[in-house]
Amino acid sequence: MKQSAVIFLFFLFFWPYSLTAQKKRVTEQDFINPDLIFVGTEFSVYFSVDGGNEWIQLNSGLPSVAVKDMVIQKRENDLVVATFGRGFYILDDYSPLREVTKELLKQPACIFPIKDALMYIQTRGKGSQGSTYFVSGNPDFGATFTYHFGDSVKILREIRHEKEKKFFEAKMPIPQPGIEELRAEGNEEPLYLLFTIFDEGGKEVRKLTTKPGKGIKRITWDLRYPSLNPQRITNQEFDPLSEDQSYMLAMPGKYSVSLSKSVNGEIIQLVSPVPFNAVVPGNTTLPATDRQELVDFQKKIKEVSRIMRATKRFADELYNRTQYIQQALLQTPETPAYLLRQVRGMEQEIMDIQFVFHGRTPRASWEEIPPGPMPLNRRLNNIISTHWRSTSGITQTQKDNYAILLEEFPPLLEKLKKSTTSLDYWKRTWIICRFPGPRDGSLYGSSLTPRICDLFKDILY
Repeated sequence: MKQSAVIFLFFLFFWPYSLTAQKKRVTEQDFINPDLIFVGTEFSVYFSVDGGNEWIQLNSGLPSVAVKDMVIQKRENDLVVATFGRGFYILDDYSPLREVTKELLKQPACIFPIKDALMYIQTRGKGSQGSTYFVSGNPDFGATFTYHFGDSVKILREIRHEKEKKFFEAKMPIPQPGIEELRAEGNEEPLYLLFTIFDEGGKEVRKLTTKPGKGIKRITWDLRYPSLNPQRITNQEFDPLSEDQSYMLAMPGKYSVSLSKSVNGEIIQLVSPVPFNAVVPGNTTLPATDRQELVDFQKKIKEVSRIMRATKRFADELYNRTQYIQQALLQTPETPAYLLRQVRGMEQEIMDIQFVFHGRTPRASWEEIPPGPMPLNRRLNNIISTHWRSTSGITQTQKDNYAILLEEFPPLLEKLKKSTTSLDYWKRTWIICRFPGPRDGSLYGSSLTPRICDLFKDILY
């Protein structure tokens, strides 16, 4: 349920209640399934799927407050609740509750029928108008999957705690866990649920992960392909629950989604693919005449973006490496001057490559930069930013920018490869300088002291 600008997750724990002791204020019956009934009481909202024999509380997002009125919005299947002094709350698309049965809840997991997902460009919000311009939260954009998870999944630490609890209740000594047992608990991969989205041809399109938890929950796919930018991780650790970045909108059409669980790295499918549709509304201002051509072009841009961003990151890493080398050589006694000059030359080559990528940095706006070659990153971002917020067709300017990128980027990549070769040269230098040679001051001789050789080893490897 949601209230004002706050969106609450659809989350239910199934536990039958008796409403004989609560004052019932308002009742609503589903217009499709007559056995689905909603009741607003002095403290909350309850629903029944068996005509009122057992009641289940809607206990996520709704505070303990008197419910004064309820109404069903039939087009969207929303339940709107009015409370005493706490505002309005909305349960978006309660239609999955029509499928709830006792037999279904005994299954390990299930995905309820999925509503058609509308593909459109969202507005940017209220801008700089401040909080005086009130805007309520909307449902999450994309394809929303409502699922029930009732499987018992526990990690090693939880299993140990349950055993210890039994010892405690029996007033028996609690065994002390061993080092290996604690190490196994610390090294265990986190449990997670995996939603895999397939297109009509059965090809994987996107993967979503979330924490496992019993009850009915929801997760939303934003109808976009995953980004192919180089991966970044936090604290240098694998995190299966981290959110990946999104790219352009996917193709409209038929899709399906399956549900699996991961237990210590083993993926176990719980629900076979359930079909759903991604639909474009008929109110697009400038629709693309060929949506497939548009998506194919976006995929080409995505591949170019992936390679360019990885190249830019690698160039930055090489530049950082040259800074460490220069610092180490400067602070090391008996360092030949020509070594510093060579590293400085390598640094300049990498700086030239970085400049082609990002150009000059303006203090305020791009207009203050004198006319000159367009940086590659800016040319690429102009294409991406336009397509990120538009479903219109490909313009000639975008095609020209793409062609220029294909022309200007490959020579830059070859130049970076030469800088990488120079770095390999320094690695070979470290290997050679470990063996004494003629004392003529040459690069391959023993004039490179063991201290410098050790520095090369620390920096380059």
